[in-house]
Amino acid sequence: MRRLGIIGAGGMTQTVLAALAGTSLDHLAVLCRTPGAAVEAWFANKITTHTDLAEFLATKPDLVAECAGHSAVRAHGATVLASGCDLIVISVGALADDALFAELRDAAERGGSRLILPSGAVGGLDALTAAKLSGLHEVIYTGSKPPAAWRGTKAESAIDLSGLTVAACFFEGSARDAARDYPQNANVAAAIALAGAGFDATKVRLVADPGISRNRHEIAVRSGCSDFSIRLEGIASPSNPKTSLMAGFSVAQAVLNQSARVVI
Repeated sequence: MRRLGIIGAGGMTQTVLAALAGTSLDHLAVLCRTPGAAVEAWFANKITTHTDLAEFLATKPDLVAECAGHSAVRAHGATVLASGCDLIVISVGALADDALFAELRDAAERGGSRLILPSGAVGGLDALTAAKLSGLHEVIYTGSKPPAAWRGTKAESAIDLSGLTVAACFFEGSARDAARDYPQNANVAAAIALAGAGFDATKVRLVADPGISRNRHEIAVRSGCSDFSIRLEGIASPSNPKTSLMAGFSVAQAVLNQSARVVI
């Protein structure tokens, strides 16, 4: 993997590029909305920026990583895959749309390419995919955030966010419903659903907790080979508080895995 393409020029792209700064890429192409968008030049004169998808693909990337949100997956995903280029998608919540997911799978089939889904802001998906082979009895994801982090969502009409003194669960349902009603949390719920029991069988609980300052992700699994639970507390990206720092590093590791001789 010598030529990399990245869709997006925001905080997550900055994290990815910083993590890849020691690698020997021959060329880095960035697809962005604004001509000449600021991208840290860790790769000096090896970077080109583009606003046109065809021009971006004409640089012949070996791999493309999406770091730009659900709309970018819908706008560009199928074309990238149909061109024969593998695509890393971090905005996994977009795949809760069955029609879009089918379109991307079909495009990958036509192009002989792969749709690669990194773990993003959560962990333990390797254990979940392995446990899936033995049969999953139950998968529950609990996403907890400080009350202020839920402002601007449907949580505002479900509970009094400003008056909370103890943790309150305001949503319980399927991963599909969570992705639809709370798209800000869709990527995590979707990644867990796709790795495990699917969108309709994966249970989701969303919590506003005044006692925490970071976003907390908890996964509880019962399966035919093991029962386990995982809890992570995420640190926000310094350049974009709404973006998980771990998600950016997850993309970077997925990029590195494509050319690594040893993959874990």
